[in-house]
Amino acid sequence: MIELEGLTKRYGEKVAVNNLTFAVRPGIVTGFLGPNGAGKSTTMRMMLGLDRPTAGDVRIDGRHYDRLKDPLKYIGALLDAKAVHGGRSAFDHLLCLAQSNGIPKKRVHEVLDTVGLTAVARKKAKGFSLGMGQRLGIAAALLGDPRILMFDEPVNGLDPEGIHWIRTLMKSLAGQGRTVFVSSHLMSEMALTADHLVVIGQGRLLADTSMADFIARNSRTYVRIRTPQPERLLDVLHGAGITAVRAGGGVFEVDGEKPERIGELAAQQQVVLHELSPQQASLEEAFMRLTAESVEYHAHSGAPRRAQWGSAGKKG
Repeated sequence: MIELEGLTKRYGEKVAVNNLTFAVRPGIVTGFLGPNGAGKSTTMRMMLGLDRPTAGDVRIDGRHYDRLKDPLKYIGALLDAKAVHGGRSAFDHLLCLAQSNGIPKKRVHEVLDTVGLTAVARKKAKGFSLGMGQRLGIAAALLGDPRILMFDEPVNGLDPEGIHWIRTLMKSLAGQGRTVFVSSHLMSEMALTADHLVVIGQGRLLADTSMADFIARNSRTYVRIRTPQPERLLDVLHGAGITAVRAGGGVFEVDGEKPERIGELAAQQQVVLHELSPQQASLEEAFMRLTAESVEYHAHSGAPRRAQWGSAGKKG
């Protein structure tokens, strides 16, 4: 388990992480979300003792990271897949880490096989593709067979097969009772992987809840109905005290009702329905709604305006 209590980090006048308190529990995949500049990387670095908190505390299985003997046996992390000496082979990189943490040599072979790098184990890391580098970073995280795993953008550079593999791996690790903490900007992938979400914005905690509850709380849920008999449908719904909003093309939207009740009412009155479907926002839509006020950098849609030039052909 990872436990944060009032964790705070300031850089001069800027507060990067502001009084964060939450726990990352074993047995589930916990997603860590936030806009760019929200403080996710700083938080993860403090968890690993790479940055010292200005205030507050973070513990790994009840202890500070710097008090862990052979820390790779407690927590494995992928923060930066490029943090590898380019002149070392994948095998030698992992062997060095293993020797520094009292991990047997045979474990190096095991994790290379797990991540699919056995065939290139003796090749220098500087020749690795982005995806191969990610796999090597994941191998390093798994090296000590730790109870806690932390991944920052683990699917970066992976092909579809690799993405499916890491998703399955994280779920499997959580299924073994391990603590799995993963940060990613890919909402579609997070929706398929995470069971629980921790969301921060401008360094503050915005949500600490299950995936289902997060989407339900931060999105609109409604029933979409399509019919060739719009007026009859309106009469039936109105008679039952249900308000429907026209969406065009014979489509209506109803809030606060179950599709089963609407379908039963339509069947009783012989109203033909071509569609009756519950609608709910995606994780991305729910995330955008919650963090709208916490985004530090806003891009503007539309094509860029043409520059204005003076008569000499230079910018005016």
